[in-house]
Amino acid sequence: MRDAERDHRRHDVVEQVVADVKNSGFAHAPSGHFQANAAWLALAALSHNLTRAAGALASVLHARATTATIRDRLINVPARLAGSACRLTLHLPERWPWSEDFTQLFSTVHAPPLSDAP
Repeated sequence: MRDAERDHRRHDVVEQVVADVKNSGFAHAPSGHFQANAAWLALAALSHNLTRAAGALASVLHARATTATIRDRLINVPARLAGSACRLTLHLPERWPWSEDFTQLFSTVHAPPLSDAP
């Protein structure tokens, strides 16, 4: 019974990932040429993994979210980009509910690298 339950849970996770990839990048894959399908699949897998990693870096809530939710909340940002004195400034909406998660993701991605020195 335990083996059957473990296998069922593993299968459920795989089905969710496949459905998530089909609903995002791989939905537009052409079907006539093998090489084109292979390229679309590679790009869909890459974008899926990068989006899931961004969600995991943003917050615990987004770590469990689908890629469509992460795209809607963190990638399609309703912001204004302003330039002044050769510097770019991103102005986020004042009461945007995902500003803390976006800021967490942005600061984690742009943090200085960890040094290997003891």
